[in-house]
Amino acid sequence: MSDLDRLPIRAELRGQSPYGAPQLDVPVRLNTNENPYPLPAALVARIAERVAAAARDLNRYPDRDAVELRTALADYLSRTGDYPLGPERVWAANGSNEVLQQLLQAFGGPGRTALGFDPSYSMHALIARGTGTEWISGARGADYTIDLDEALARIAEHRPNVVFLCSPNNPTGTALAGEVVERVYDAAQAARPSLVIVDEAYVEFAHTASLLPLLEGRPHLVVSRTMSKAFGAAGLRLGYLAADAAVVDAVQLVRLPYHLSAVNQATALACLEFEDTLLGYVRELKEQRDRLVEELRALGCEVTDSDANFVQFGRFDDPHAIWAGILEHGVLVRDNGVPGMLRVTAGTDAENTAFLDAMRHVLKSARPKD
Repeated sequence: MSDLDRLPIRAELRGQSPYGAPQLDVPVRLNTNENPYPLPAALVARIAERVAAAARDLNRYPDRDAVELRTALADYLSRTGDYPLGPERVWAANGSNEVLQQLLQAFGGPGRTALGFDPSYSMHALIARGTGTEWISGARGADYTIDLDEALARIAEHRPNVVFLCSPNNPTGTALAGEVVERVYDAAQAARPSLVIVDEAYVEFAHTASLLPLLEGRPHLVVSRTMSKAFGAAGLRLGYLAADAAVVDAVQLVRLPYHLSAVNQATALACLEFEDTLLGYVRELKEQRDRLVEELRALGCEVTDSDANFVQFGRFDDPHAIWAGILEHGVLVRDNGVPGMLRVTAGTDAENTAFLDAMRHVLKSARPKD
């Protein structure tokens, strides 16, 4: 019996493992979907200015409702998402995971259920369990898209309180068609009034447009975002959502007092000032992502079409052995449990070259000799 098993923790948490990827000291880290470009010096200087201004009042609590930040985020979404939003329809928290946790605290909980379609972002299920929400796993098709008939059947059977959709999907990179979201939403409302959450953490990297316009006329639809990926600010921990104003009001019933620090708010506002520069890095990463898809296919790998800043590839009899072989060449990718597959984050040109060179060596060694 482990020390954890001796504690009087909740039954649904027993036997569970915390979320996390290996953190190894290697030359090339392409395993956690981070943006590889450091923030530009001008932005770092602007962050220092804004944080210094905020520091003068650190004896006071921060703006509890983060109005200035929510206004700036609403402006960003309105410009880039082709859907006008005001700050009353936007909420921000410490990473998109806290946004999702707050949504489940408000709309899930004991006696309620959440439905997702696997393989997908494993934190959806972990956050559900952590809030006492029963998790129901639906299956994806062989091409990792959502089978609409299967999804509608699962909704009719289980009548979930919350439905998770992910576009682009992590770990597969698969984007959702708007029609799928519309049909799932309608089915969820017919079964019982349910919250439908579209996780768009990687949407800035997609070939397709954001699903934000689908918010129109759908008061129980939520689109969640993050500044960790496109804005290259994983260390900031800033996530946000767009939804009906009533959903934002509901989330504020469960958020902790002054949950978003003055320093985080100031840093996020500085990043939004450099939107054009940071989205320029996104365009470069999209080119590198497409390069990985093309060259991995040329090496004979099965590659899932990707709309994210990462690529799922395989199909290997022993993916962990391939992962270990790549690691021997100083490159860390992700073995995240999808049968036969691995995932690599799009890095800089030099990082991707190092990964592809490692792949050539590993695949050559894995092939049987004549």
